[in-house]
Amino acid sequence: MSDTPRKTALDATHRALGATMTDFAGWDMPLRYGSERDEHHAVRTRAGLFDLSHMGEITVTGRDAGALLDYSLVGNLSAVAVGRARYTMICDEDGGILDDLIVYRTGEETYMVVANAANAQVVLDALTARAEGFGAEVRDDRDAYALLAVQGPEAVGILRTLTDAGLDGLKYYAGLPGTVAGKDALIARTGYTGEDGFELFVAPGDAVAVWEALTEAGSGAGLVPCGLSCRDTLRLEAGMPLYGHELSTSTTPFDAGLGRTVKFEKTTNEGRFVGREPLEAAAERARNSPPRKLVGLIAEGRRVPRAGYGVVSAEGEVIGEVTSGAPSPTLGKPIAIAYVDAAHAEPGTKGVAVDIRGSHEPYEVVALPFYKRQR
Repeated sequence: MSDTPRKTALDATHRALGATMTDFAGWDMPLRYGSERDEHHAVRTRAGLFDLSHMGEITVTGRDAGALLDYSLVGNLSAVAVGRARYTMICDEDGGILDDLIVYRTGEETYMVVANAANAQVVLDALTARAEGFGAEVRDDRDAYALLAVQGPEAVGILRTLTDAGLDGLKYYAGLPGTVAGKDALIARTGYTGEDGFELFVAPGDAVAVWEALTEAGSGAGLVPCGLSCRDTLRLEAGMPLYGHELSTSTTPFDAGLGRTVKFEKTTNEGRFVGREPLEAAAERARNSPPRKLVGLIAEGRRVPRAGYGVVSAEGEVIGEVTSGAPSPTLGKPIAIAYVDAAHAEPGTKGVAVDIRGSHEPYEVVALPFYKRQR
């Protein structure tokens, strides 16, 4: 297998725009086009346009498609209505998280599972193995789609000029087929920025035309192209987890404060699903005596924490670890997400610090998210 990163259908467009490219999960992706802070503020106040074609699309079809996903994932996917989507997770037999996913129900017997780029093959392999005995087909559709996202308060106005879809009636975590700039698309009201917006699944051969049409339609609304760097600070402010940071095979959904994604009351498969027993035990621990909790931290100073830095008490005892950290363009301060001992996890707790290269920098514990848009 070649070590050369894969290129999206928009690669030449990114380079023509002067993007700084980076190898991300085996893909050559735009990190930024200019100032990542300016891109971040554009999404918060106007609109940003992203290429997310590195994400992994997996189609599950057949009479048992819903039952297979109920067995394979922690959610109750057979209960999702056609045209709706669900945030969920796939766990291993021990309850550890293999990936977090969005699953779209696109037909009575058809679902599209969208996995993170780094885990797409893992998810595909797990679903394929778990499909044995079910009347369902698992299909790798990663080459069938390019994925664009337009995010921000102006997103709906920009997209409305290019589509025949009824956007005003499209709820959050819903998707419908339509056209964008005359090209067939699955139009989903989803995103990873904390803002209103849409993710557009189109054929790779249509990606450039759709990108250019969105750019032109958004020119008067302040839309700018955005890279992965600002996407990370946007999701961090919104308190959204990132696999490999807040989520891993050593954490369960309950450890990450996402126990709501686990549905024990499934009616298919006699309630059985992969990881059920360990997850029941994790749910009990979370109710009674969780050892650590996922919290937000806001700096009192200016030094920026990074993943892996220790969180310490006033006495200098290690009480946790930072999973993600960055300067917050919206708050104007460094912020972090961290797992900390439950005794120090109450919002408003002070006296904690992050060990930044031997210096204990003061931080305040806060509830997540750091930022929530005005509806």
